[in-house]
This record gives sequence, structure tokens and C-alpha cells, in this order.
Amino acid sequence: MDRPFNVLFLCTGNSARSIMSEVMMNAMGAPRFCAFSAGSHPTGRVNPFALELLQKNRLPTEGLRSKDWDEFARPGAPELDFVFTVCDSAAGEVCPIWPGQPITAHWGVPDPAAVEGTDEEKRRAFFKAYSTLQNRIQLFLSLPLAKLDRVALTQRLKEIGGS
Repeated sequence: MDRPFNVLFLCTGNSARSIMSEVMMNAMGAPRFCAFSAGSHPTGRVNPFALELLQKNRLPTEGLRSKDWDEFARPGAPELDFVFTVCDSAAGEVCPIWPGQPITAHWGVPDPAAVEGTDEEKRRAFFKAYSTLQNRIQLFLSLPLAKLDRVALTQRLKEIGGS
């Protein structure tokens, strides 16, 4: 392949889990991978706890925005190789038709933005989601993509997500 693999992370609000995944994949997977994120019902803002955690881990946050998944189904959108849902509600929704027939998998993680309580309790929830996603991305990046056929790769991606 003469271009990076394009990866799209989906969540309903595109404010926390999918955004963190996008940033981590771009940091850990470059130059082999180029990651994006989107939501079925984007909140229109990136969660401040997600931004804080990314910045604390010295990851870039400039230009991050909550966006609709329709952006990636339009003509001229990047051809997607992989699409991962990181929240259970997005996994149950009817997704657009993605250009390129990407391999899909569900990597559901509890929503840290839904946690009620003190800021410290919220930070802990974000850290837990971040750590889970980081581990899954590391496992994905370690796969021998050139040696796996589509069926085997799909199975491995489901195993990474625990489903």
C-alpha cells in the first residue's frame, strides 16, 4: 500500500473516547496509520477532561473537534481501512456506507463523560478509558497486518475488543 492505513474511531458524541483514540493512534501509529474520529450525534465540543488527559500525556490537541460521521461517508473522504466503534450505542446504530469497505470491530469502553461525582472521580474514569484504549491500540499496532487475511484480521480485532 502506498499510503497509510486510515482508521476511523466512532462514538455517539465524539467528545472523549473516539477523540482520545484518534490522537493516540496518530501518535503511536505514524507513519503507517492515519486516524480520524467522528460521532453519530456529535456534541460539538471535545470534553475538557479528555483534553486535559491528552495534554498531560504530551499528546497534541490542537485542531481537535467533535464531528459528524457523515463527513467520512461523503465523496472525497479518506478511504477507510478500519472502523472501530468505541461505545456501545454507536455500535448498535446503522452506520453510513464507508468508502473502501473497511474492516470493522467493536471496542466498547464505558463512557467516562457519563461519570457523576467529583472532578477526581471523573479524571479516574477518563484515565481508565484512556488506558484501555491505549492497550487496544498497542495490540492492534503489533498485529502482522501483511500476514493476516481479512477473516483472520477481523477475528483478531474482535478479540482485542473483547467481543
